[in-house]
Amino acid sequence: MRFGRVIGRTVFSRQDPAYNGGRFLVVSPMTRKQLLAGLEDDSQMVSEIPSVVVYDNLGAGTGDVIGFVEGAEATAPFESPIPIDAFSAAIFDQITYQPPVTS
Repeated sequence: MRFGRVIGRTVFSRQDPAYNGGRFLVVSPMTRKQLLAGLEDDSQMVSEIPSVVVYDNLGAGTGDVIGFVEGAEATAPFESPIPIDAFSAAIFDQITYQPPVTS
């Protein structure tokens, strides 16, 4: 699972019925520096890591920090195979991150 901040969403005129009840979000994966700054720091919403399109059925909105999975694991919540690359698995209210101590 990776952490990312929702920076937008996509709109389709048509979509596969298997996607009913969800939507696609544009997500900027978070860097360690952003994790250290905390969720309240919106000054760097977009990281240098390329953004991804993530399917979301939890209701995340712009500015929310989500946990998302990619690849074959992204298809696990669906009953039948579905063409999807990333899936929103969690919306975070708080993240506490402490980097390892180096000597």
